Amino acid sequence: MTLAVFTSAAAQEIETLVMPGEVISGHADIEADCSSCHKMFDKGAQRELCMDCHEEVALDVNAPSGYHGLYPEAVNVQCSVCHTDHAGRDADIVILDENNFDHSFTDFELAGAHRENECSDCHAAGEKHREAPGDCVACHDTESPHEETMGGDCASCHEPTDWADGQFDHGTTDYPLIGKHDEAACLDCHADHTFPAPPTDCYSCHKEDDAHDGRSGQQCGNCHNPGDWNDSSFDHVRDTDFPLEGTHATLACGDCHSDNPFEDEMNTDCVACHLEDDAHEGNHGDKCDTCHESTEWTAAIFDHGRDTNFQLAGGHAEIACADCHVEPVFEVKPSTSCDSCHLDDDPHEGTSSMQCESCHTEVNWQDPVFFDHGLTRFPLHGVHAENECEDCHTTKAFATTERNCTACHQDDDPHRGYFPERCDSCHTPVAWDLWTFDHNLQTDFLLEGAHIDVACEDCHRGPLEKMQILNGNCGSCHKTDDDHDGEFGSDCGRCHTADSFKEVRSLQ
Repeated sequence: MTLAVFTSAAAQEIETLVMPGEVISGHADIEADCSSCHKMFDKGAQRELCMDCHEEVALDVNAPSGYHGLYPEAVNVQCSVCHTDHAGRDADIVILDENNFDHSFTDFELAGAHRENECSDCHAAGEKHREAPGDCVACHDTESPHEETMGGDCASCHEPTDWADGQFDHGTTDYPLIGKHDEAACLDCHADHTFPAPPTDCYSCHKEDDAHDGRSGQQCGNCHNPGDWNDSSFDHVRDTDFPLEGTHATLACGDCHSDNPFEDEMNTDCVACHLEDDAHEGNHGDKCDTCHESTEWTAAIFDHGRDTNFQLAGGHAEIACADCHVEPVFEVKPSTSCDSCHLDDDPHEGTSSMQCESCHTEVNWQDPVFFDHGLTRFPLHGVHAENECEDCHTTKAFATTERNCTACHQDDDPHRGYFPERCDSCHTPVAWDLWTFDHNLQTDFLLEGAHIDVACEDCHRGPLEKMQILNGNCGSCHKTDDDHDGEFGSDCGRCHTADSFKEVRSLQ
């Protein structure tokens, strides 16, 4: 350890002795510590050490942004190529040719009138060039005639070529200029250059142009358009929620409106005008247009299939309205679910879905029933597909039928209940004798050697759950075969193989 310290100290002293000259004043405080800028015997590490101190430059390189991040030749070279130190305290190691500097390799490319500026117009003396602001108002705040009403995003309207050469798309505001408005000068509406948001309602600017003297309200746009005052374009069908059709089209405005039509709060419900004409005495609600047209009251146009969510088909088409609509039609709408009318007709005792149409048609309950058993939790496969419904379903309460195999096949079980009720673990619905069971894959006890030829009942002499508590040791089944009387434990497999007890493994 002492030798290592001596060697390091000696190396640092040697480096100090061979230092080519004083560093610049900015590095004077670290001049004595050569390792701040140099890594012994590794000149390539110098760039990384520079970045450790000059964090702003490192951020630019990684971004990339700024001159050091955008100028290709500054990205991958050693810093010392451009910034050579050890040239004395007063040396200027920033090599900057202002006359030939390409500003496009910065975050602020010079365009338009900016190209004519001197560097000192934007870069203050004694400050780093990177500290020059890039937003317009930083330099042009005193030149803005808009005061603070337009924010600092000057470029949204102005070009760097000339302040007066402004381009603004009024369509990006809440008031696009159309018609005559597009011909108006900016100061016709904006009294000064501060551009506060002026009123956008017609009356604020065109009060003196109102030939109606306010009688028709201040919503000029209801009848007029910005193309021409004299172009009255009001259309009751297009411009209101109440198109004048049929007999309504023959009425005069005064039949419904007062002298100031745009202040009227009109009730457009039929009964507002035709309550005395209602032959249904309110029993059918106030939606008269559901069944009647405006041309004639007696022309009923109601179509149950088109105008409701319940198509009358089959037996329903023969039913009178009052059979279902026992209360005012538009106050209480009958439920469209089958059980709302046919609950007493349900032979399934409520155990099946109330979506009767899943199996039955509207023509007749007794029509051929269609049902896909494959969509239930018990799809029919093999010989099950040949069964009649009543073979399994003893009542119409289908949902109560058991799904486990033993519910139907308990008498067919040759295993005397030794195995669980999951017959499908070994058997398929195609045939009982087509069974498949892999003891090696479906249990934790591999059948190897002599075990392969053993019959199932040789081991399974009782219910399976009792077999599952065995620990898998040989002694569980071969205790009586143990010539050692338990002296060597129950794990016979340490010495014997599954092929034969007589075959003993070598203990070497």
